[in-house]
Amino acid sequence: MRPSQILRSGGDGEIGKYGKYLGGWGNFGSQTQKGVMSFALSANRQRPLAGTLNAAIFNVWRRFSHQVLYIAPPMIIAYVTMGWAIERNEYLNSKAGRLEYGEAEE
Repeated sequence: MRPSQILRSGGDGEIGKYGKYLGGWGNFGSQTQKGVMSFALSANRQRPLAGTLNAAIFNVWRRFSHQVLYIAPPMIIAYVTMGWAIERNEYLNSKAGRLEYGEAEE
């Protein structure tokens, strides 16, 4: 007794070059479509990187110029504040700072 054959939905699909089932998707027995066009271009005629470098430079500049006013002022303020805090910390931990602000030792 041999096992039953596999049932596939969507109609019978063709067997491809290597004996693989190509599927039955879209094979519902309807009429073929009309007016569908397809175009192709040879791989030798394509220029996949045409204008990439030029577009990248100008796109980076455009994006940078639109965002710099959102990023630069907080970064400058943070840099100046950090510089002030480091300088103040060094002064307070120095001999002169301890004499001025430190408590008297007993």
